Amino acid sequence: MSILAEKDTETLFSVLDKSTEILKNELSISFLDAFIETGDNILNSNQVHIENGQPSESTVSKLEKLYNEIDYNSMDAESIRKAIQIIMIKATKEDAVQANHQITPDTIASIMGYLIIRLYNGKPNINILDLSVGTGNLLSTVMNQLTDEIKTKVHGVGVDNDDSMLAIASLNFQMQNKTDNMDLIHQDSVDNLFVDDSDLVISDLPVGYYPIDENTKNYKTRSKDGHSYAHHLLIEQGMNHVKPNGFGVFLVPSNLFNTPAAKELLKWIQDNAYMQGLLNLPKELFANSNAQKAILILQKHGDQAKQADKIMLGEFPSFKNPSAFQKYLAEIVEWEENNLLK
Repeated sequence: MSILAEKDTETLFSVLDKSTEILKNELSISFLDAFIETGDNILNSNQVHIENGQPSESTVSKLEKLYNEIDYNSMDAESIRKAIQIIMIKATKEDAVQANHQITPDTIASIMGYLIIRLYNGKPNINILDLSVGTGNLLSTVMNQLTDEIKTKVHGVGVDNDDSMLAIASLNFQMQNKTDNMDLIHQDSVDNLFVDDSDLVISDLPVGYYPIDENTKNYKTRSKDGHSYAHHLLIEQGMNHVKPNGFGVFLVPSNLFNTPAAKELLKWIQDNAYMQGLLNLPKELFANSNAQKAILILQKHGDQAKQADKIMLGEFPSFKNPSAFQKYLAEIVEWEENNLLK
């Protein structure tokens, strides 16, 4: 990231942060709602929304002065995405956002994008589906990486059942000028999904039990007793909406296959996809070992798909050891080129 881009990120974050705090205090609303409000103001040509006399004239004047410090249309997409990501990290702390709604960290999102680049190199157009898009940070990161690194045209579809998260995702993509290449759908992703099959599905999967058993009756990965795991259902749903030979790259619990419910998931994968890799992320990224996550790489059956001679299994070295980390990334690239794409 260039010095100019870093400055753009810092300036945009500063304006978003200060204006959000002003609206939060003035309107007595949550940090998250205040951020959505200030984002809408900026997108509306810096016009402050006033309802029932609020915010006050003096506050409107402060906000307009802040908004005029930036021109997001002159910034690159990554600078904007990073500024919104930092705001969302603050929102997570301020509003005690639940774990399944927290933003996918840049480090993880970038690693997932790095793994994906070689899988789609040479494709002029790529359609990506994210079934738990949240604020759009993961999907946006991967879209930007593919656009920048392999110069492909990318179209994204993001689905989520939380309207606040989708509102932020909408702000994210509008400010990055991606509205022509992006569709956001407010829906329960486990329910019947009416989307075109995609080239790639990615997702930072929500972990836990899915509460509506009636919606799971057609799923092979559903639990025979009690509620089913949402992350199991969404792996199946995602891969059902990928074209033959296409990939699914999911952020999953590291213990995905170490639970009693894993039997149905493994059986479904064996019948419908090739499990090409399972890479544990460094333990240091997580509060405790039970929270550790991994990147699962699946490939849907098709005429060009085959099981890799060597499944990529392992754990990323600590980010505190850059040389070991870079060596591991090089091993992954070699594996992709000599096993997965041969």
